[in-house]
Amino acid sequence: MVSQEQRRRQLAREKFLRQQQRRTSARRRARTRNAAIASVLGVIVIGSVALYTTGVVLKDDDDKTNANAEVTPSPSASKAEDPCDKPAEGKVETQTWKKEPAMTIDKSAKYAMKLSTTCGDIGIDLKTSAAPHTVNSFNFLAGKGFFDHTKCHRLTTEGIYVLQCGDPTAQGNGGPGYNIPDENLKDKSLKDNVYPAGTVAMANTGQPNSGGSQFFLVYQDSQLPPSYTPFGTISDGGMKVLKKLAAAGAQPADPTTGNTAPNATVVINKATVTKS
Repeated sequence: MVSQEQRRRQLAREKFLRQQQRRTSARRRARTRNAAIASVLGVIVIGSVALYTTGVVLKDDDDKTNANAEVTPSPSASKAEDPCDKPAEGKVETQTWKKEPAMTIDKSAKYAMKLSTTCGDIGIDLKTSAAPHTVNSFNFLAGKGFFDHTKCHRLTTEGIYVLQCGDPTAQGNGGPGYNIPDENLKDKSLKDNVYPAGTVAMANTGQPNSGGSQFFLVYQDSQLPPSYTPFGTISDGGMKVLKKLAAAGAQPADPTTGNTAPNATVVINKATVTKS
């Protein structure tokens, strides 16, 4: 017999998936419209890949969001005090690329990513051998400053518990211009369709191999289908930062994008990937 809690979570996930699908359809219509305008004006419109999840999360966003991050859970009712500092000066990088970068990382080596955010540093141990395309892409994008000064645009606080980042537009539909393949979907950490707290995974559009730059950080065990590439694990110190900003709650869903932005001003001042 299904308990009330299980039913509540099921409804939340279904709602999230419906929102993801609506967002994806809207993005497709927008791309078609932009293409028509471009042909008339004689200009080239370069559209970034829409991700996500949760927006997720997930289904890199409406589809799934990556995801991407991935139903969008209801935000907290009250707005807590912002626990984060003022963002560093600088502007978001707007460059995009037509194809996935060439493989330059050592697949047998260990890599780590550090997100220096307005709320504190979040260290992430990357799963290089299990998700080489994903780690290589993050190494490339971090080196280009792609994540610097970007705002984490979505926090989910019900059903699934994630913070979604990696979109230069902070709207849930931005990306690097290319897609990367799904990887590591049978990771031993994913048991009973649960992404455990501390997992870092890709958001996507709900379609296979549709990840781009959006990703989500899980601050509490979250039940999701194993469709989002798990490519890293958050350090203990990073989890403290993540839980601090999650405790501040989320804003009501934006009527246009469906995003539930965190009350905390979570901005990635600098993202770095290093080989150990």
